Amino acid sequence: MKKLFLSASFEETAGLLHTLEEELNGRRVTFIPTAAATESYDAYVHAGREALEKWGLIVEDLEVSTATPEEVTSKLQQSDLIYVSGGNTFFLLQELRRSGADLLIQSHIQEGKIYIGESAGSIILAPDIAYVKAMDDCAAAPELSDYRGLNAVDFYPVPHVGCFPFVESAAQVIAEYESTLQLVPITNAQVIVVNGERHRIVEI
Repeated sequence: MKKLFLSASFEETAGLLHTLEEELNGRRVTFIPTAAATESYDAYVHAGREALEKWGLIVEDLEVSTATPEEVTSKLQQSDLIYVSGGNTFFLLQELRRSGADLLIQSHIQEGKIYIGESAGSIILAPDIAYVKAMDDCAAAPELSDYRGLNAVDFYPVPHVGCFPFVESAAQVIAEYESTLQLVPITNAQVIVVNGERHRIVEI
């Protein structure tokens, strides 16, 4: 059964993790910061790591843009949870595909491994990520031939609604796609919790 915790700002909503899983202390989480590699601001990556450690989780980094296929496979296999940080969604998809991590993550999700996404890490699970071009620069991923996401959910998360500095871009995404896609907008104080095929929004 799928167990997903899809956030916009994990630092702000980490206290809600218990709504998905009660016992986390001592468990191992593979931490993927890759989406932030193209960004000038990445303080949220460090904040996310610290928030996981406060839950007693053992955090092990996996930079998929530089890791070997063997490292990607073994780290994902050995972990109890997968965490994918925010940043540029298009660069993230490019590197997940290039490393083969995309198919591995899809498989682990289907097997019931807990997945925590933050911003780009949440968007990446949608059927397609082209809808967030107003929020992220697709030029950061010149090797992408298409924008098919990991397709782990049948909806399209829209993070940071009403939150600086994404107020205008999030509103643009909603205005452009609300009539054609099943958008699920969330603020930085909300998360989408998925159990099996059902999802709900939880707020701090």
